[in-house]
Amino acid sequence: MSEIQSIGVVGAGQMGNGIAQVSSLAGYSVTLTDISEAALAKGMASVEKNLGRMVRKERITEAEAQSALSRIGTSVELASLAETQLVIEAATERVELKYKIFEQLSAATSSETLLASNTSSISITAIGAHTDRPDKVMGMHFMNPVPVMKLVELIRGLATSQETWDSVEAAAQRMGKTTVEGRDMPGFIVNRVLMPYINEAVFALYEGIASVEDIDTAMKLGTNVPMGPLTLADFIGLDTCLAIMEVLHQGMGGDSKYRPCPLLRKYVEAGWLGRKTGRGFYTYPAK
Repeated sequence: MSEIQSIGVVGAGQMGNGIAQVSSLAGYSVTLTDISEAALAKGMASVEKNLGRMVRKERITEAEAQSALSRIGTSVELASLAETQLVIEAATERVELKYKIFEQLSAATSSETLLASNTSSISITAIGAHTDRPDKVMGMHFMNPVPVMKLVELIRGLATSQETWDSVEAAAQRMGKTTVEGRDMPGFIVNRVLMPYINEAVFALYEGIASVEDIDTAMKLGTNVPMGPLTLADFIGLDTCLAIMEVLHQGMGGDSKYRPCPLLRKYVEAGWLGRKTGRGFYTYPAK
């Protein structure tokens, strides 16, 4: 394949609109898709707001911001991605949803289109098996928030070709990201280490070892991390944390060290998902 010039993004949420933003700033022609015009409008509003912030901080010029915005188109139809060279899926972290999207992308795009998933834990080999081109499928896990965080985890499935790898790695690096390679194992690198850490913090709360505030303060000041694990969980989304822990638990043969804390599950059942719902381990003011 020639050098990638066009990128499609499936999902206009926090991760998807961030990927669209960094792709457009890197000079790519971007098509951002979602299931509704309202979701697309919200995603584009986030991009515009973030670019405006970058202008105010003098990281980019107003002309560069407007040029980046002009390179992003939106659509509610996956068919709009027909001739796109690379499609990055950034939908909710649910296994069956991922499989369905990749089945649809197989039908909607050219057989030469590369397909990448922003999944943080789901098997790339399994995702590739739900397409007509597993050799052109790989993992491209961006960190949140995408415009700020420098890392992208790259994961090859069992069938991923070296040509696909090289093209996707080059695209990530053109976006200004540092790439690392993780094996196609549950959680890859970051979440294999991070999620059990967060889950253990929830267990500490569940068992009454300390309060939310004291757990976070202890970890911030005791290990010099920028935010405590429960604050971080709220930022990620407790539903996402639970989904990843379930993938880890199942994928690691039911090993008890990956068992999701019952309190984490209970918060998700209550709809207390963190910042995005206004309540998680902390309560947040209405936006």
